[in-house]
Amino acid sequence: MHPNTATATSPSASSSVASPTSAASTIQHPIVQAASGPAPASTASLPALADSDASVLDALSTLASGGDLRSLLVSSQIITRVVATVDALPRPSFGSSRILPLRTPKGAMQTQQANGVTVISASNADRYGPYMTVLESADPHALVAWYKRNYPLFQQAYQELGYPHGYFNDRLLGAIDDMLAAPEPHDPVAVIQVGSHYDFVDPQLQSLSSGQKLMVRLGSANEAQFKAKLRTIRTLLVGGQVAH
Repeated sequence: MHPNTATATSPSASSSVASPTSAASTIQHPIVQAASGPAPASTASLPALADSDASVLDALSTLASGGDLRSLLVSSQIITRVVATVDALPRPSFGSSRILPLRTPKGAMQTQQANGVTVISASNADRYGPYMTVLESADPHALVAWYKRNYPLFQQAYQELGYPHGYFNDRLLGAIDDMLAAPEPHDPVAVIQVGSHYDFVDPQLQSLSSGQKLMVRLGSANEAQFKAKLRTIRTLLVGGQVAH
């Protein structure tokens, strides 16, 4: 996957692994169909991708005004990092966390012993609290409207990632669908420590995509909240109507 070759200064490095849309001749989800949302149309021209970080950070901070997004967001190459991460989510592994637009949660995964087995503790979900606060505060209508207006920057970053004929919005919808299909375990999830990280003991869980593994690690309540927001965003992206 692309993140295998990513560096701290250039998360846009490419790879020989092709995206489902890299050679597609037909766009499945044209950005023009996305719901425009309530945000007023701006007449200002878009910044160059290389110069977009300040405006993107300001816009996203406003869209997620209920959380401290600035402390979580990596403030350089934001759109490029978002695009590289979206491309990686349906894959088995990120390869490198240096492509991520958000800083990883503080501390190690919280575990406990249950019948002699190491499982993810219910308290581990608390590590994602700041991220879930940002997610909850973001208005999906305004977020999609902002994304639609700034789409040329996302498309440019996707092409520079190594997909000159790809269409980023199709990849985004694919990543969302993959995460929505993540399982929702009701029992504590058994894990085993491998070096500095944990793997799932269940081979079916361990074989999940990066995005689906993230959903499982969030904990059931956070996963349900995240999926609800993703469903709304997906509906808006394909032109559906969602009540405010």
